[in-house]
Amino acid sequence: MRQMYQDVFDRNPFGTNCWLLGADGGEDAVLVDPGFEPDELRAVMERDGRRPTAILLTHAHLDHASVAGVLAGDDLPVFVHEADAVAFEDIDAWNPGFDNPLEPVKDLRRVGHGDELSFAGISIGVRHTPGHTPGHCCFVTDATVISGDLVFAGSIGRSDFPNSSPEAMQASLRWFLSRDDADVVLPGHGPRTTVGRERSSNPFLVHVA
Repeated sequence: MRQMYQDVFDRNPFGTNCWLLGADGGEDAVLVDPGFEPDELRAVMERDGRRPTAILLTHAHLDHASVAGVLAGDDLPVFVHEADAVAFEDIDAWNPGFDNPLEPVKDLRRVGHGDELSFAGISIGVRHTPGHTPGHCCFVTDATVISGDLVFAGSIGRSDFPNSSPEAMQASLRWFLSRDDADVVLPGHGPRTTVGRERSSNPFLVHVA
């Protein structure tokens, strides 16, 4: 696995991880799931000597996407699966079941399963993993899975919201378990883990067939 720049910002009420990723030794960064504190995120990038080139959203819940539009401003594209892009346009139609305020995004771009993106010197594959939300995605780069709210260390995401699907969640978890044990997992909440660690110890994955 190649060396890759990784940083994380999680100082927010939900403990949501905003991941900053890029090629090792480069000057650019991709931000994944900026839900809070845009000024602090800018400070992290300045400290790391990185400039943002794009924003990716695993899904459109407010703790992962609320300030994407603020950070993006007029210059950065924001990528989200088409099924969750609805949250920025018609929140009632998306129907999360709770208040989900999102700042407007000027350049909202839709992605789908199998798309390949290239930013900050790294290639990022899009894998549609619905269940938690209709358009939830994981992002894969090299041997790293940015798992959003699909899988955490020792747990999994909820699939009991009005727009969730327990059946789709099971299929998405089966995709996760098809990955190599050595794959590093950068989840939406909590510490880094690996596919192998979750396969062997996550109680919510034991009965996934």
